Amino acid sequence: MIINMIIFQGQHSPSLTDLKHLSMNDDLMSTHSNNSAPFRQPLSPQDDDENGKKNIPTDPRFTLDKDVILSQATRSSLDECMARLRFHTTIYQEWNFSVVDPMGSTAILNFYGPPGTGKTLCAEALAGQLRMPFIALGIAELESKFMGETAKNIQAAFAQAKETGALLFFDEADTLLGKRLSSVTQGVDNEVNAMRSTLLIELERFDGIVVFATNFARNYDEAFRSRIGYHVEFTLPDLTARYHLWNKFLVAEIPLAEERESLLTAASELSEGLAGREIRTCMRLALPKVLLEAERTGKAAHLNIAHLRSAIEQVLASHQAIANHSGRTASEVNTAKKLLGIQ
Repeated sequence: MIINMIIFQGQHSPSLTDLKHLSMNDDLMSTHSNNSAPFRQPLSPQDDDENGKKNIPTDPRFTLDKDVILSQATRSSLDECMARLRFHTTIYQEWNFSVVDPMGSTAILNFYGPPGTGKTLCAEALAGQLRMPFIALGIAELESKFMGETAKNIQAAFAQAKETGALLFFDEADTLLGKRLSSVTQGVDNEVNAMRSTLLIELERFDGIVVFATNFARNYDEAFRSRIGYHVEFTLPDLTARYHLWNKFLVAEIPLAEERESLLTAASELSEGLAGREIRTCMRLALPKVLLEAERTGKAAHLNIAHLRSAIEQVLASHQAIANHSGRTASEVNTAKKLLGIQ
């Protein structure tokens, strides 16, 4: 995929009306491309807000055409989402749909699906593909940076994204977008409600791109869910995607005991049910096995399908172990409910 877009400078952010120059002519499953984004000077740190907290945009490290491998279903959904961004000017300006859909000035995307399927990677790669700076906020940042003045700092995050033209990404968004609390009795609950009300207001005002990512989209408040324009489900990789993932992680310098193609085919078939992150974990487990075996036998170190099979079985066994573990302490349950805004 190659996306051509105006590069914005100065203090004004790109609105979606500027995305009319997008053109798409490649496939999201591609893992190699010679058409990298043009060089842009690194962003300089922004001034602290009055509380000394920063939302510093970064230059994205990834792009969709080079770094993202998706299942066919997820790729199709993302293709449709990108097409809507391309046609935004026609729909909202030339066809004047903005008269009845003022919220359309903001592109709010929701990436949802199992852990390890590439939601966070894809959000950063989307910013890279659009040549936009990237601001990422997660639970750790929200707990450590926003506690006490959460609503004010949510406003600061949107202001920073607008000023720098950044794509704004919220990870673990079910905590942010969960049902607002009724019968609040504690200051922290009031703060959660204030944060969510402020977030709703900022989403309505923002003229840019916001991406939420979650493993638990079912916990979203309806007020937020109805404002999300594009829902993209990240499914586990299909056979083709698993093949490309193994091909990516099986780097050329690793010595092989058999034909590369046969290894890739066998590993792809054996790893059904694994996410991309878990396939990388399999490689992390398999490579030490190769060296330990070579050390024990005195033979040259070469990766074979037995090493990969053993690693895959380890990861699949961990799935089963986690599924069989139903023990949750009362403290763990209460903490989870608090984070999700559930009484």
